[in-house]
Amino acid sequence: MWRSWVIIGGLILVCAVVAWRTGGPARIGQALTSGTMLFLGVLPNLVLGFALAGFLHVLLPADLISRLMGEESGVRGLLVGTAAGMVTPGGPFTHFPILASFLSKGATVGPVCAYIAAWALIGLNRIIIWELPILGPQIALVRLLASAGFPPLIGWLAAWLFRAFRFSL
Repeated sequence: MWRSWVIIGGLILVCAVVAWRTGGPARIGQALTSGTMLFLGVLPNLVLGFALAGFLHVLLPADLISRLMGEESGVRGLLVGTAAGMVTPGGPFTHFPILASFLSKGATVGPVCAYIAAWALIGLNRIIIWELPILGPQIALVRLLASAGFPPLIGWLAAWLFRAFRFSL
């Protein structure tokens, strides 16, 4: 985690220098105000996402998560991750805290990556709200069918790469 802090801190420092050189203290103030407004705008989603993750962490037994998405879950785990990612509504503020909770309860990389890929590629919420009404049923169906096989494949490949690089959770 500290690497992320160093990288982000470095980027902030570079941006601050550029802002200072192109507009002085007023530009720094604009940047900080803009960042604060963005933070306040997403804060309710963050609170809800972490609250949901906390409830799931308390309510879902570790043995259930481990059985469905753990080391021994195999193809079933990839399909469970895919199905869960497909049906869970919300944005990253919802999904990533949930997935962190799942990982702490025994889920492994493959099903978690299948979940993320399914959320991004075949999320039913987005299909129903955006694709069907705007693009029409034929395009939505064709895109769904063209994308449906990728989340389990991505989960399998991610698990394989995780093992190949000898990473550990």
